[in-house]
Amino acid sequence: MRILTYAGLDVSRVRAAYDKVCAAIARGDFRAAQVKKLRHASPHGAYYRARLSDADRLLFTLLRHGDEVCALMLEVIAHHAYDKSRFLRGAAIDLDQLDEGEDALAEAELAAVRTAPPIRYLHPEHGTVHLLDKPLSFDDAQEAVYRRPPPLIVVGSAGSGKTALTLEKLKHAEGEVLYVTHSAYLAQSARDLYYAHGFEHAGQDAVFLSYREFVESIHVPAGREARWRDFAAWFGRMRQAFRGLDAHQVFEEIRGVITAAASGVLGRDEYLTLGVRQSIFPAGERGRLYDLFEKYRSWLGEAGLYDLNLVAHASRALAAPRYDFVVVDEVQDLTPVQLALVLATLKKPGHFLLCGDSNQIVHPNFFSWSQVKALFWHDTELARKQELAVLTANFRNGREATRVANTLLKIKHRRFGSIDRESNFLVDAVGGEAGKVALVADKDAALRELDRSSRQSTRFAVLVMRDEDKAAARARFATPLLFSIHEAKGLEYENIVLYRFVSDNRREFDDIAAGVDRADLAADTLEYRRARDKDDKSLEVYKFFVNALYVALTRATRNLYLVESDTAHPLFGLLELASSGAARVEATKSSLEEWQKEARKLELQGKQEQADAIRRDILRQTPVPWPVIDEARLRELLQKTFVDKAPGGKHKQQLNEYAVCHEEPELALHLVNDARFDAAAKYTQQLTTLGRKSWVGYFQRNFKDILRQCDQHGVEHRLPMNQTPLMAAAAAGNVALVDALLERGASLSTADHYGWSALHWALREAFRDPAYARGPFAAVYERVAPSTFDVNTGERLVRLDRHHAEYLLFHTLWTLFRSRFTTMLRKPNKAAFETADILEAWQHLPAAVLRPERNKRAHLSSVLSRNEVARDYAYNRKLFQRIAQGWYQFNPQLGVRRDTREEDGEAWQPIFGMLNLPLIGDFVRMDAYRPLHALAQAAGVAVAELPLLKAGRILQAREALQAQQETMRRREAERQAPAAASQPTAAGPAAPAPWGTPQAKAQAIERLRAEIAARHAAEPAEKK
Repeated sequence: MRILTYAGLDVSRVRAAYDKVCAAIARGDFRAAQVKKLRHASPHGAYYRARLSDADRLLFTLLRHGDEVCALMLEVIAHHAYDKSRFLRGAAIDLDQLDEGEDALAEAELAAVRTAPPIRYLHPEHGTVHLLDKPLSFDDAQEAVYRRPPPLIVVGSAGSGKTALTLEKLKHAEGEVLYVTHSAYLAQSARDLYYAHGFEHAGQDAVFLSYREFVESIHVPAGREARWRDFAAWFGRMRQAFRGLDAHQVFEEIRGVITAAASGVLGRDEYLTLGVRQSIFPAGERGRLYDLFEKYRSWLGEAGLYDLNLVAHASRALAAPRYDFVVVDEVQDLTPVQLALVLATLKKPGHFLLCGDSNQIVHPNFFSWSQVKALFWHDTELARKQELAVLTANFRNGREATRVANTLLKIKHRRFGSIDRESNFLVDAVGGEAGKVALVADKDAALRELDRSSRQSTRFAVLVMRDEDKAAARARFATPLLFSIHEAKGLEYENIVLYRFVSDNRREFDDIAAGVDRADLAADTLEYRRARDKDDKSLEVYKFFVNALYVALTRATRNLYLVESDTAHPLFGLLELASSGAARVEATKSSLEEWQKEARKLELQGKQEQADAIRRDILRQTPVPWPVIDEARLRELLQKTFVDKAPGGKHKQQLNEYAVCHEEPELALHLVNDARFDAAAKYTQQLTTLGRKSWVGYFQRNFKDILRQCDQHGVEHRLPMNQTPLMAAAAAGNVALVDALLERGASLSTADHYGWSALHWALREAFRDPAYARGPFAAVYERVAPSTFDVNTGERLVRLDRHHAEYLLFHTLWTLFRSRFTTMLRKPNKAAFETADILEAWQHLPAAVLRPERNKRAHLSSVLSRNEVARDYAYNRKLFQRIAQGWYQFNPQLGVRRDTREEDGEAWQPIFGMLNLPLIGDFVRMDAYRPLHALAQAAGVAVAELPLLKAGRILQAREALQAQQETMRRREAERQAPAAASQPTAAGPAAPAPWGTPQAKAQAIERLRAEIAARHAAEPAEKK
């Protein structure tokens, strides 16, 4: 058995014992190494431990490379402290329940060959393995880059391992470090890869941001980012005045030329005098282009949109040196001004790593590596001599797909010359699988087979060149996995269907293939050569088409199917593709669970159109058959019970169940006193009985019925108390069910009507139940706590990472927030928090969630004070406001990201709106009434002046008072004129009409609220 070593393993203290154990495992002698298998469920495979000494153990796992089984040595566990293991993440290990050696070995070898996590590439000589979400073995080129110091620019094709390599290098940086890329999904995925397997670096604070989030971290621009669809709709209205201009080329010219320069937005004269290679448009048309650009700028302001290039120019003055090291991934998607803004935040020039591939440019810019180098080396000759690290291995695509993609690069190079010296390389496929590339005629018989296979599998996706091409593709393919090339960037599927890329753009591909012969493509390398004619703009005009086809080809990990009506096009001859008639397709039908997972993945990537199509066309989910008490239903029940005084007990029982499930003691109190519902008097005893009625099944080990409900109603369906299944499973501490729901794509960010996610339901249980806190909570927290959480301070985005001390504190206050207003507290109510409240909540939390050094009064006080709004501190996140000495509350000006989808640019909601302060105001204790209104006023959140629970009681008192006054008036009239009592009299003032209808009662309550509001507004400020 081959022994592999994790790059972060330190065995210096136990070297002799370690070597002895490894030698025993290598020869398959598990008994000599005293190996035992840990009964610890992990998505990364089984873990084993070997005995190093009486006190120390060696943790390892098994990997599969082809048919070879390897043992990967991970960690030395000192003094049996399994709870402190980085890889076990606080899991409880029962030392009496370990499987013994020889049986474990036989079982392990069999399991490893069949199910152990595979490692796709393994260096034939070096046994050092890196870990992100999975084991990685670097080839010689990657190892050389890994050891090179910054500044460093890495050029690599799709599937070359650029991102993995840069993340491993990032682990060695000290201080505050930044990873930034164009895609929000890639940034979040990179962050999760980075911290997988519990990686931590005590001397580092790493921030992972999309470029838009990076801009927001400097200053949050007003409005929403203008995207292609916004521009296309606007350009359609301008088309008559600017006939002859292509919308895509105009968009690229504005984004990639006029606004892209690091030196500033080009003025009209500068733009008109650009060189012939610096613009798509000839000099004679540029005047019209600039007129259109000026209208574009005006339109942005009118539409409430912003352009990231223009924002980058405006943000340069605000960008201060902050980061000790910066990684820019997929740098080809950024313009020079965007890259310059990122680098302006470096403390020391040169402390950066850039990586990308100019052959994957599908976003509008005029990217070249020479432009990138010119940002750092202003001497042109010096910039030219700077070497870039080039990665040519491809670990993703099959050999046949790589061959076709390489041939396309040769055609591009032969036809247009080199973009720059650094982009002249071909790719070597080392993944090991051949795969296939089939050219299929666009005919009914052939497409029926493709459609039959693709529509039922999550392993098939259909790509088209542009959004406007989707309609034709939908007529042929029923799969919801239909993407334009801009949407497909960053995706990968086992099988890819390319629909009419060439046939629908025949003229462009005719020009791309013109003058190129098969003999010109024989060489296995590319030589640097520039196009001879400087006035030839073919590369700029056709770059999108050839790059789009290249990106599409490299999305497939195994098989490609090119569907074309013109299978005899010269390009296919150059690519050595011949029409194969009907394609033979082998596809396994995907389960509903797999489709649910795919929908959630696409949603996180901002591909909402495809996610909605999956739920509509594949999952066909139906609404739940039971009533759900969300905010609207809750207010309806409150009105019915406390205002309308409706007869019957069903609505009161529903409110009582709601009170004990959501911990609303004021509601239970009013049910007893005002609604005469005596069952609510047992509120405390019912918290863990009736309070769990609607989700008691989530405590069971057998949860097939719950998963069946998820198939029928969706994994985000609501339980009767407005919980999602993930919220209920987290609160129940059912780790296996949590894993099953996450596998089906359950969302960590979905919230109930109080802004609570699964994390907050788990925290509530941990705060009130010591057994839960010491038991399943650590494993639940590891799974349901989102890796990051964004807030807007009113000026800039602040990202709280799960590794920050502020993260758990923030979510603790979030979970306890409602209780500040609805529960009797130990001290006079300030509707705020002091350290004692927080430490009391944290008293049973495990070390895997809360580090012991952070669970101390002094540390907690420092975290609160250094993040106080008025504090002058360089790294102040402005999260809290000091209410009084030692008392803190959330900063009322905070905004919380309402939706993390990439396409949603204006997703901020006031924090007290997200926490639903208006609804809390209907359950508020009277001693917290004024603090609640003060917070609402400071945050600009509208809260009713009269709590709904109190409305019925006050209205009842008003009715009694009016009845009493009417009786007194009548008696007084009878006393003064007894003789006239029986005689007809002239009509006097009409008595106030009783409130006989619900509508009349509601109107009376509103008048009462208005009276209270007027009195409140008239009070002196000090009395308030």
